Amino acid sequence: MKPPFRADQVGSLLRPSYLAEARKDRKVQDRAILEAIKHQEAIGLESITDGEFRRDWWHLDFLTQIEGVGLRQNPGPKFAGTEEQPPMPIVTGKLRYAKPIMVDDFAFLKSITSRTPKFTIPSPSMLHLRVGRAGISKEAYPHLDEFWADAAKAYRTAIAAFADAGCTYLQLDDVAFAYLCDPKIRDNCRRNGDDPAALPATYARTIGEAIKARPAGMTITMHTCRGNFKSAWVAEGGYEPVAEAMFASGVDGFFMEFDSARAGGFEPLRFVPKGKKVVLGLVSTKTGALEDKDLLKKRIEQAARYVPLENLCLSPQCGFSSTHHGNALTQDEQWRKLERVVEVAREVWR
Repeated sequence: MKPPFRADQVGSLLRPSYLAEARKDRKVQDRAILEAIKHQEAIGLESITDGEFRRDWWHLDFLTQIEGVGLRQNPGPKFAGTEEQPPMPIVTGKLRYAKPIMVDDFAFLKSITSRTPKFTIPSPSMLHLRVGRAGISKEAYPHLDEFWADAAKAYRTAIAAFADAGCTYLQLDDVAFAYLCDPKIRDNCRRNGDDPAALPATYARTIGEAIKARPAGMTITMHTCRGNFKSAWVAEGGYEPVAEAMFASGVDGFFMEFDSARAGGFEPLRFVPKGKKVVLGLVSTKTGALEDKDLLKKRIEQAARYVPLENLCLSPQCGFSSTHHGNALTQDEQWRKLERVVEVAREVWR
């Protein structure tokens, strides 16, 4: 079976304590990644990640290596329940993929698993969403059309580099579409100088341009959620306002957050194009409570009213550690949740 798989995962895993204490040590990272891979394989996952153990932040470690990208503090809507807030990328100059970014990280992952190595990078939308027009240099980009063209070009080059390294399963992590379901995020977009009604189509078009040259054997999926930082979130609201645009982005599958009422119902899945896969994020990475098997099966049945069962898959709703801090659950709880995903998938898709 081509990815995404019936039982899949988003990407990040809780760091073991010894890695948290020495997270910049490459040899310690290697050890932790090898242990995590063995655990993933043992519980039956087909897509294998490095847990994002080499990163501090799911998005910033990649984005800040693109020429023309810097950082600033978060002035907009914030994660609830935590004083610490992730910084935000800003565009200070012309965008360019000037050097390999994380290709060696993928190569290491590929070298130590016999299953399908899955790699994750932030979507090009993440260069814009939280800071908008206000965070993009007007000297470098007096008109945003050129900004979007350069973003897509940088990503085409990045994707080609991963493909050349043997990557057949790449995921674009994108909170933009899910965030734009929330009125407070749309209000923030207006303050930043953007029209939130136009952004979903702009993001989808840019993603389509970014992935259009991918080789035939490469699967590219998109994951979208409402924020994942130390078990906190930013946005709320169902997918209805963005569904049509998001599903037109051209990716091969969609990892979608559906673990709580924040995500709304399954009705927007009626817009999924024929043949595209949807990975239902029904298992929460924000708490340690283990989901009931029968309830998961019932929710899969509900989603199958809108997307054929053969085009559905199951996963956690997000990563377990989108940043080096990790979410509020234990390693044992994390692995039990991934085991539950595999167990339910085997029973549903026999």
